[in-house]
Amino acid sequence: MTVKPILTVPHPVLKEVSKPVDAVTDDIRVLMDDMLDSMYAANGIGLAAIQIGVPLRVIVMDIANSTEEGAPAKPAPRYFVNPEILQAVEELKPYQEGCLSIPEIYDNVERPARVHLRYLNYHGEEITEWAEGLYAVCIQHEIDHLQGVLFIDYLSRLKRTRAVKKVQKNAR
Repeated sequence: MTVKPILTVPHPVLKEVSKPVDAVTDDIRVLMDDMLDSMYAANGIGLAAIQIGVPLRVIVMDIANSTEEGAPAKPAPRYFVNPEILQAVEELKPYQEGCLSIPEIYDNVERPARVHLRYLNYHGEEITEWAEGLYAVCIQHEIDHLQGVLFIDYLSRLKRTRAVKKVQKNAR
């Protein structure tokens, strides 16, 4: 597979709304495989297709942490085509988020603690399930990308501006 470059702020493509996928085809599976390789190469846990410049409603994630002994966990990739949140609980939970498109910037964002999802998996099968904990945070963060929303959009204007300037400075 191929490691693709990940777009960083303030790249205008990151603010685009992604289009639905008609069907999970071999081309979409190649895209998901490339996204997963790109995410792993960048040491991330989630990646939306828009982050590599493809405005389609596709996400990959792997939130496998480490085993109890501290050894690296076996990879557990997840694939989401046309994901949507059907329901979110009222309880909000803060979580310190980061993003491959906003390297080295972290801040707290409050999101619903549990969400009910529907999506197509790698094989095109429809899945409906509840997500909570890190899974809920990550899927909401990645679905935001599909809407052209970045986690820094939840921050104050000052923090957002500082974050973008820091990323631009570090890119030089």
